[in-house]
Amino acid sequence: MVRLNMKLVLDYVVADPACDFIFNIEAARTQSQLVSLEKLEISQFLSRRADTDPLVYNRYIRLKAKRGPLRVSYQATIDITHHLERPELIAELPVAELPGQVLAFLYPSRYCQSDQLLALASREFGHLPRGYVRVQAIMAWVQKHVEFKSNTSNSNTSALDTLAQGTGVCRDFAHLMIALCRAVNIPARFTTGMDYGASPELGPQDFHAYVEVYLSGRWYIFDPSGTAMPMGFVRIGTGRDAADVAFATIFGSVTSEAPVISIDTVVDTFYQRMAPRHCSEGISTDSEFVRW
Repeated sequence: MVRLNMKLVLDYVVADPACDFIFNIEAARTQSQLVSLEKLEISQFLSRRADTDPLVYNRYIRLKAKRGPLRVSYQATIDITHHLERPELIAELPVAELPGQVLAFLYPSRYCQSDQLLALASREFGHLPRGYVRVQAIMAWVQKHVEFKSNTSNSNTSALDTLAQGTGVCRDFAHLMIALCRAVNIPARFTTGMDYGASPELGPQDFHAYVEVYLSGRWYIFDPSGTAMPMGFVRIGTGRDAADVAFATIFGSVTSEAPVISIDTVVDTFYQRMAPRHCSEGISTDSEFVRW
């Protein structure tokens, strides 16, 4: 088990008399990710509504803020249990055998235009052995053809843009890998969260985007940007692509500061809490395993 403490602070100045926000910043509660010592603080005194997506466990906070400063802070302790499996034992499933709730992650989406990458994906990956190793090959191909470079993309950058530009950040690596996986009929989804273990050379701690691919009845984690440690990921939002999992969606005029984020690990041998580490096994925190 891995225990992580996370904290984030979001600062805004609302220009309109009132402005609606939808936040997706709380750690997802699943059987594999237990959330405790959780605290959400909002500087303005106002009502809010909380909702949880029953399929992917995204947690949404809705509120209407007044004109002026708005600070939203969240902190929590998260215990994560990882399922580890040898790569050679992780297989692809035929489309006919996929659960219904997985099918949405086969289709093209706003930022993952898999239908326009069919020829490329077939040429590069169609001949490879099916399973985890083929997904690893797709991730390695993305890492070879895209350079991690800050401030080289924006909220409109898609998988096709990243392929053409050859640069991007974690979100762009994830979109391209997802699009290529879907182009060879492998379900893949976009996940956001916090990452423990990222290099300080990349700058201040930030939200992280990574990929989950459906294999052998589980969603397995991949980090195509290669900037973090999958065992140190805290899941927040899951969707088809970034359009589904913005940490803040704002309906009105505001200015904002960069998020202030911190995350650290708690090691306790008595309770068998270990520090996140790199490993060669396939990693999953999916608690809804479907047996075949």
